[in-house]
Amino acid sequence: MAVFVAFLVSGLAVQPLNVAFGIWFTQIFVFFGVGWFVLRATGRDPVRYTGLSFPSLAPVAFGFAVGVVNFFAIVAPVQYVSQSLMPKSWREIYDVADIFRGQSPVEMALIVASVSLGAPVCEEFFFRGIFFQGLKAHGGRPLKTLVLSAVVFSAFHLDPVGFLARVELGVLFGWLLLRTGSLWPSILAHAANNLVSTVLFFSAKYLESPQEPTSQQEAMTLLIFALVGCGTLWALLSATRRFPVLLGGPPRPAELVEAPEPPVRLEPLPRLLRLAIPWMLAAALSLGTYVALDPLGVQLSQIDLRYPLTPVPEDAPDALHAEREALFELRVRARRGEIPLGEYVQERARQSSQPRR
Repeated sequence: MAVFVAFLVSGLAVQPLNVAFGIWFTQIFVFFGVGWFVLRATGRDPVRYTGLSFPSLAPVAFGFAVGVVNFFAIVAPVQYVSQSLMPKSWREIYDVADIFRGQSPVEMALIVASVSLGAPVCEEFFFRGIFFQGLKAHGGRPLKTLVLSAVVFSAFHLDPVGFLARVELGVLFGWLLLRTGSLWPSILAHAANNLVSTVLFFSAKYLESPQEPTSQQEAMTLLIFALVGCGTLWALLSATRRFPVLLGGPPRPAELVEAPEPPVRLEPLPRLLRLAIPWMLAAALSLGTYVALDPLGVQLSQIDLRYPLTPVPEDAPDALHAEREALFELRVRARRGEIPLGEYVQERARQSSQPRR
């Protein structure tokens, strides 16, 4: 609950200032920072409790490979079906590609780094290292804890279109932690999934094709990738029986069935304050530093909040899509100082006032 409240506060107060800064701020100070504080406040060792100790190289490489293959075998098909069944307006509202539009090259790089590095480490630390481990340590059945933690993980993303795909990912990440006893294979699987989706997004955006594929061609291509991916995924999972080192060796019963933890005892109030103050000061310092060093970015974010844009429908005329892309390019130029800020404000206000067609 503490992480959820901090997540909402960060999303409403910090991320509107700047998407790239806001994502990193949320990952470090909400998922990692609040989680670390909760463990220390209850007398637990964060590294030992979450499984952050580094295993051998084989489980880490196995986690990364499973993350890549699982994307094509399960995540992409499930996401495709979900998008086909969801209303078109939902696909427009919950289009995650929006975070990349209108960003400068530096901001784009920071967003990609946060997606491929920050999110895997910090989200796995909280959702698998703390939440899943806590459910399991208090006597929860492995399957039940896997599903419950995966559902909560997916719900945190506030994306109904990608909900089922992220539930499957949460189950996979939890299974890796359960079998290997280390958080790093799930971190690498998470990073691989995000990295593949990011590479495919930029490939589709910047690599021009002679003609747009039809829906039937897209479905056939996805089916081929899914069949090959499922076969490869089955081969990887089967290999763990012959090569147990891929999962860190054969699991011991004591590692899979743990006794319930004793009742939680909070540290004394003075110690709680000593634990919290460094995180609070670091968060305030980073926020103040950003506002002081990037006043133009804060201004642009305030303008975007003042003049919200309605999504351009997928079947809208090409002229409307080109007009929106031109606005995003105008924002980038204003960010670089190549044009007056008022020029972007005027065009943003004009497109914001247009009725949705």
